[in-house]
Amino acid sequence: MDLSKLTAFLVMVLVALTAPSFGSAQNVVVGGKNFTEQLLIAEITSQLLKARGFAVTTKTGFSTSGIRMEQEARLVDVYWEYTGTSLLTFNDVREPLGPEEAYDRVAELDARKGLIWLSPSRVNNTYALAMRRADAAARGITSISDLAARIRQGEVFEFACNTEFYIRPDGLLPLQRAYQFSFRPEDVVRMETNAVYDFLSKGTSAEVGLVFSTDGRVAALDLILLEDDRRFFPAYLLTPVVRKDTLDKYPELVGYLNALSAKLDNPTIASLNAEIDLQKRPVDETAAAFLSSSGLIQG
Repeated sequence: MDLSKLTAFLVMVLVALTAPSFGSAQNVVVGGKNFTEQLLIAEITSQLLKARGFAVTTKTGFSTSGIRMEQEARLVDVYWEYTGTSLLTFNDVREPLGPEEAYDRVAELDARKGLIWLSPSRVNNTYALAMRRADAAARGITSISDLAARIRQGEVFEFACNTEFYIRPDGLLPLQRAYQFSFRPEDVVRMETNAVYDFLSKGTSAEVGLVFSTDGRVAALDLILLEDDRRFFPAYLLTPVVRKDTLDKYPELVGYLNALSAKLDNPTIASLNAEIDLQKRPVDETAAAFLSSSGLIQG
């Protein structure tokens, strides 16, 4: 091979080695759990990252333990978790901590596992026990302590919750221990999260349901959230959690996700949740409208 042909061959090899390939594209897997708020935030995140040039795969429908396993197995790059969930469920921290302390603790503990907590949003989607407002007023119940006192006195209440809460370390049994009461086993009804709202809207006056504090159906159904006066539930700040190796590859994700986090608070997410659950607006349309109205994506 003469020198000119050798030079041309080496140039071709160099171009092949340095040219971007499909496999080196900015591929990110966005995950989400199996309820409205999580489906929504996963879709918002996916649309935002696609607009920033990423090739995005969206995987939703996971349980809390399931999505954490996916992320630790490197099958999910980013999803939005709640500080209280990581504190209790993943890291078994039982001491009462304020919102900032809880965030700092889970950020430190999860960083050891290669999971990085970015800036928290102002969404605090804590668990809550709810009753219909008129029924709670008629019984003089405004707090979980009030409910516990009624049950200790022999009053019977049906309680609806999802299966996850029934078995969580920040779930039903620890809650009952903290407030020193117990629903009768036959009065605890396990169902899908969405079905709890139907249960509360259609049943009798002696009913209590587990809800999420940012769910738009709380206001729409005129439910009252019973005060957690013993502060059993920690803060559940909705926060993007990203694998460290993903951030090492794509450090620009920090800016994109923190900008999104800064746009989210309880009224905003409750309104978006209501659009999906009550107005039956598709998740992708709701996400696109929010991104446009918030200025995160120029329409």
